[in-house]
Amino acid sequence: MERKSIEQNSIQELLIDEMRDLYHAENQLVKALPKMVKAAHDSELKKAFETHLQETQGHVDRLAQAFEMLGDKAKGKPCKGMMGLIEEGSEHIQEGKGKAEAQSDLGLIIVAQKVEHYEISGYGSVRTMAETIGKDDVAELLRQNENEEKHADEILTQASTRLLDQGK
Repeated sequence: MERKSIEQNSIQELLIDEMRDLYHAENQLVKALPKMVKAAHDSELKKAFETHLQETQGHVDRLAQAFEMLGDKAKGKPCKGMMGLIEEGSEHIQEGKGKAEAQSDLGLIIVAQKVEHYEISGYGSVRTMAETIGKDDVAELLRQNENEEKHADEILTQASTRLLDQGK
């Protein structure tokens, strides 16, 4: 049986569809991160969330720019995965009230890292699609977002290690 190759137009359609998912996800995070900042007790963790909020606003801007480069309008499509992760974060914030500060902060880090891993995989996929169809300018914008997500994940790992070491 002969395999048909995926046409460039089909890849671009999928790329745009997945970028819409990420666009909605990032916009949800712009609203959720201030709540995480407020819920965090550790000053370095608060700062990490504040920094990532600024980066996330930049991710939204880069995605809008990428849509424009692809000749499409920047708009989101409901990202159910991120909705679930944000709901999990909201539940953790509620459950974290009354718990030890370090325990609450570690829970926030876990939720935040789930978000980062979700985004890293999403950006890796769309970046690869953009590269495949020769949209290197779009791929570069997506790579920048992906790299910032990876860096945020590293900072969260460092924060959790520090909090765990303090608890020994």
